Amino acid sequence: MGERSVVERLYFGRDDAERDMADGLLQSGFKETAAYNAVASGRKALVIGRKGVGKSAICVRLASEPDGAGAVELVTAADIAGEELRAFELTGLPGDQAKSLLWRYVFAVRAAQYLVGHAEQHGGRASEAVKALKAFMKANRELFGDPRTAGGFGRWLQGLSGSLSLEAFGVKATADFAQQVLSGQEDPRPAQRLRILENGVRLGFDEMGCAPEHTLKLLVDQLEQLWSADLESHSLVIGLLLATWYVGSHYGGALRCVVFLRSDIYDSLTFTEGDKFHSDELRIDWSESDLEDLVLRRARASVGPGLTAERLWGGVFPRTVNGLPTAAYLLSHALPRPRDLIQYLNECQYTAIGNGHRDRVHESDIQLATHRFSQWKLKDLVQEYLVAHPFLGRLIPLFQNSGYLVTRAALGSRFGLVEDALHRDFPAYTRALTPDGIIKTLYEVGFLGVRRGNGIVYADGLRLPVQPYEDEFHLHPCFRAALGATTPASLEVYGCHVEESIVAQVVSGDVYSLDHGATRAGREHHLLERLARACRSILGELAHADTVPDEVREEISVQVRRVLDDARRGRSTELSVDEERMVLEAASYFHAIATRLRRDGLEGDTGADSLATNLTIQSTRLVRAVGGGTGSSGEA
Repeated sequence: MGERSVVERLYFGRDDAERDMADGLLQSGFKETAAYNAVASGRKALVIGRKGVGKSAICVRLASEPDGAGAVELVTAADIAGEELRAFELTGLPGDQAKSLLWRYVFAVRAAQYLVGHAEQHGGRASEAVKALKAFMKANRELFGDPRTAGGFGRWLQGLSGSLSLEAFGVKATADFAQQVLSGQEDPRPAQRLRILENGVRLGFDEMGCAPEHTLKLLVDQLEQLWSADLESHSLVIGLLLATWYVGSHYGGALRCVVFLRSDIYDSLTFTEGDKFHSDELRIDWSESDLEDLVLRRARASVGPGLTAERLWGGVFPRTVNGLPTAAYLLSHALPRPRDLIQYLNECQYTAIGNGHRDRVHESDIQLATHRFSQWKLKDLVQEYLVAHPFLGRLIPLFQNSGYLVTRAALGSRFGLVEDALHRDFPAYTRALTPDGIIKTLYEVGFLGVRRGNGIVYADGLRLPVQPYEDEFHLHPCFRAALGATTPASLEVYGCHVEESIVAQVVSGDVYSLDHGATRAGREHHLLERLARACRSILGELAHADTVPDEVREEISVQVRRVLDDARRGRSTELSVDEERMVLEAASYFHAIATRLRRDGLEGDTGADSLATNLTIQSTRLVRAVGGGTGSSGEA
């Protein structure tokens, strides 16, 4: 077998960080962003971002690195039992506080296990605190097996509710707690048991001199697998955040917890202590330059270190796609996150090979891959927000085979057709299922952008929410191909009747039926002249219709110019053209555009000055011209 071509060797990675690490791309193709450095250095402990932005990549990379300043352990949904966590309660304590004690307990046990193992690795005589921890683990060995085994985590939870032995710390639980229970106070035992364990762990860290040179980092990831958007799920995550904050202050820096959390989950939380976490928050956002650099790093990891950006975007890939620089085209058609771009580029490479293009990716390969990728992302968007917005999949058809530019009026009109069905099928979400509520949701999930100034803004977690006065919205280019929304207003394309006439005659072979010597009738000539004047009037109106979105004006202009070209060719050609039919169909077309503009709220100025009004006037005049006498202007 010969050497593989550059396109065949090209590879951008896996969809998930775990397999990327196994393939080696999280080593050779990893980009150490500011977000990664902030977490690695300990400056940030709460990493927030959408699915696919690289939270798990940071987590897995940190967990795999040999850390001279301490150890790293990964805690994921696979390590714990979600139903048991959600159902966990303690008498007399609110849900958030009970879940906070639970997470603190999990962290303390993990730390105790680490300290015992760490001391044994170093050899020598263990400190008294470590001896106590070792005795504690031995006394509770029935509790602290592998939590992933059947019933394993359930046994862990029993420790807080009564079966935890603390004699290793010099405490006889029954005697020490009995007096307070008999006195009628709320049961203090879970919190007291936990404090005794935490103090023993802290003493172990202190005696071993761990902080600040040597720390244990616990990385908590994949919480979305435990999330159900209910009160228990809220308490579970709030309790985790409270426990993380407590750990950061209690262990003197020897134990740190870093939580990786999806932004839709974090933004849905409401709790009084939320202001404590602002300094720890880190929201992952990717700039275009960072994404381009990431792509180049991954391409080099598969093709070779000598690959340059110029070679990638002018040799391996075409220099432009649809008139845009290729990198800009790809970035504009994907959500700004690594996973999307990795999937998109891999599909371009796969399509090129399937089309027999092994030396370079062609523009046609990217165009075909764009449609497939768009279909994936539309489906992925619905799945991503299935818990938070279960009705999202039912909203998508409202935008199918329509323009990518949407106004409030247009959305309100479409929503009115399905409002009753949506309220019937999703009764718990009727307050969100309104035109304004739908706009808010679709903007927050990145499906819609809003026009602000001269640009379109898509939500990134930090943007201003949609304001009541904002009226023009755009589908994200990522989803347009799948929805058939590739033009601003999706106007019906005007048919070229002169060209159709030529084709019909060529197909029939009746080329000699033309009356070459005939002089064009005056009435027919004037009809086409009248049509040309109407087109020029509309084009002039378009040039000054500043309140109509630019994309819509351009789309109408393209179609009106096609009508004008037909009229000009009809006047100059010696073909037999049905002038009356051409003018009437153009009039009908202008009327249809006017109706569409009014329905979707795209007509700009209202009343006599609106673009829709001028289109209607020109349509009416053309109809009258066909019905009038020879040379009639239709304006009488």
